[in-house]
This record gives sequence, structure tokens and C-alpha cells, in this order.
Amino acid sequence: MKSSNQQSTRQEPAPAPAAAAEPTSGPLTREELQLAARNHSMPLEALRRELTPPGLHYVLTHFDIPDLDASSWHLRIGGAVERALELSMAALLRDPAITVPVTLECAGNGRSLLEPRPVSQPWIMEAVGTAHWTGVPLAYLLGKAGVLPDAVEVVFTGADAGIQGGVPQQYARSLPIREALRPDVVLAYKMNGADLPPQHGYPLRLVVPGWYGMASVKWLASIEVAKAPFPGFQQKVAYRYQESVDDAGTPVTRIRVRSLMVPPGVPDFFTRKRFLRAGPVMLEGRAWSGEGAVTAVEVGIDGTWLPAHLDKPVGGYAWRKWSLPWVADPGEHVLACRATDITGASQPLEQDWNYQGMGNNVVQRVSVTVE
Repeated sequence: MKSSNQQSTRQEPAPAPAAAAEPTSGPLTREELQLAARNHSMPLEALRRELTPPGLHYVLTHFDIPDLDASSWHLRIGGAVERALELSMAALLRDPAITVPVTLECAGNGRSLLEPRPVSQPWIMEAVGTAHWTGVPLAYLLGKAGVLPDAVEVVFTGADAGIQGGVPQQYARSLPIREALRPDVVLAYKMNGADLPPQHGYPLRLVVPGWYGMASVKWLASIEVAKAPFPGFQQKVAYRYQESVDDAGTPVTRIRVRSLMVPPGVPDFFTRKRFLRAGPVMLEGRAWSGEGAVTAVEVGIDGTWLPAHLDKPVGGYAWRKWSLPWVADPGEHVLACRATDITGASQPLEQDWNYQGMGNNVVQRVSVTVE
């Protein structure tokens, strides 16, 4: 028998990495404040604009922003292809280009509204923006490389590197082949007609219309066509709908239907509560869905829902303007907006909780005081 002072040589299995810390009902942590200072959301008054200027568009950067020089940068395309490619920016600029209007939204938008709060970037509702993205269709370059018949995914790796969940990594995500070969998926080098700003992926980024922003890998370094599902951290651990840390969950993919309102009137500096004068007011905002067209928006005024007018959409995966005239009576009011898309999905009035705080498309409510 082994004596009591002998230690067992049996190795306990290492705990699986987690995407975030345990949820909390407490105040914002120092780490969340650090993330909030590095990243930023779109001010809701920017919903008046059809296109979001780069400085107002939401930004989420997992690690550090790489300092890249387009003149020496190259993109590598390899893996399960007939011929590997290595392309300079000058070569990409000679390839056929498209421009697509796309609304991008962070998968964690609305996270801070959940209770208990998943601890990560503490978005409220403004992690969104719409831009014209110009670049080379991904399908064109994959066609040049020649995708092999047994390929199942395409893996995109960025130049940004760091540690998450205790795992050293470069930020990397994959798409199923059928998604990667869509004609509107673009390797973008321009945003709203100008070179990509550093925080938006200069000199080249992926833009996947309809998918949450985590799929649109920035600062692209390589593209690998794979014969097996990608097991990377950002694919298998982060960006999952989970009930608990032990739940393997399901992957986050397309953007759930959502609408937002331009807050009417003027704000209180600290609370952001809105104040406006009695009389006619035009309520307006934008609505979008990763499943395609938004077909209806209802506006709630103190619990009464009215159909809003919808303008023509900017594009197949870009937001759509809505508006509704309102005669504001003196007093306290609660305004809301709720979108429905072509699949029949509508925004929930109350949001289901999930461990990472993903896909929270709960109805927005705006409290106003009419004087």
C-alpha cells in the first residue's frame, strides 16, 4: 500500500478554457471598464445617417491594433486548394472589385442589460454601424486558388495576437464553404470610399454580410481552406450560445432581427434621460436582420403599438429606415420599437439569458419627459 505521505502521480485534466469570467450581479469591474475605454459604440443619434462615418461606427478589438504597412503586407491563401497564392496589396487592387452596403453588429450587443451580467465588453445597445465596404469578392480569389472538392471550411487569421481564456492565439475564425463562396462576401480595403482606418482592419479585412461582427476578421494575414472544422478558440469556445460554462452550446452566426430609435429631444448629461417639448415629433430609427429583409417595424408609445413607415432598404444586408409621427403630450412616456423580418421573427419584449451574453436583440425602450 502507498503510505499516507506519498502523493499520487495521477494528473487531473486541465479545465477547459472559458470565453469570459463568471457572470455577476455586481457593479462594472475594472477589467470591463478597461475594455469599454478601448472599444466604442455608435452614438444613437448617428442612426439618422444612412452610412456611419468610420469614427462613429462601433469598434471591438480583441487584442492590440496591429501596425501594418500596406507596401510590405502580403495575404497568403493555401490549404485545400489546387494552387497556393501570395498576394500583395498592389495585386489585390488590380482584381475586380465590388462595393456592398453592410450593417455590422457585435454579437455581444446588449450584454450589460442581462442579469446576472456576463463579464466582458459591457455593450448596451449601440454596438452597430453601416458602411460601404469595397474590395475583392472572396469567391473570386478562392476560384483562382481552386478549392478542392473535400474542403469544408475556410479559416481566416488576423495579424492581431494575444491571450484569451489562457490560450495564446492570433484572432481566427472560419466560415463554411457555402458561406465563403457567397458573391457578396468581400475582402475589403476601403470603408465608405477611403482606406480602412487602423481600428477597422487596415490594410485588409473580411466582411461577411448578415453575420455578427466576429466573423468579419480584421487585419487579414492568411486564408486557409480546410478539410475539417476549425477548432480554434474563437470558434469552439468564444461566440457560443451557452446555458452555463459547462454547456458546449451552439455557434453564433447570423444577426438576429433588431431595431433602434434615434432618442428624441435632448439628453440629460449624466443619466441620458430625454427631454422634449409638447407637440408634433417625428420618431425615427433603423432596423436590420441577418436573415434578410425587415418587413415591419412597430413603435410602442406607452404600451400601444403602431405600424411605422419603412423606407427602401440600403441593401440586402444593410439597415432600413423607419419613421412614425407622434404628437407628444406633456408628461412621462416610454417609447419602444420592434422589428420583424422576412422569416417572421420579431424582437422579444424580454430577453432570454445566455452565459456569454450573445445575440441580445430585446426591444429598446426610451424614457422621455415631455414639457
